[in-house]
Amino acid sequence: QVQLVESGGGLVQPGGSLRLSCAASGSIFSVDDMGWYRQAPRKQRHLVALITSSSGTNYADSVKGRFTISRENAKNTVYLQMNSLKPEDTAVYYCNKVPPESTWGQGTQVTVSS
Repeated sequence: QVQLVESGGGLVQPGGSLRLSCAASGSIFSVDDMGWYRQAPRKQRHLVALITSSSGTNYADSVKGRFTISRENAKNTVYLQMNSLKPEDTAVYYCNKVPPESTWGQGTQVTVSS
């Protein structure tokens, strides 16, 4: 089973940027499709960005053109570059396989507010 540690969240003003990181261990990372998910208060967690084992990407419409997912297999790490952040991006962000395993990391809080 994979272990996941997310980092890089924080408080940012609207229009700002953040870069999230996810360190994975306990799995053959390079063959896994990975994703970033988010869960806003009182809402379900859902997938916002996907990167395949061959580095193909796909995004939810709500983040397309603003977020970029990438991976560095040598470091077992997945990144999420978030630009032009909006208040509605406020959420706890998690990484996991796609489809996800049952065990999740602690997530990293992103708050977009002036």
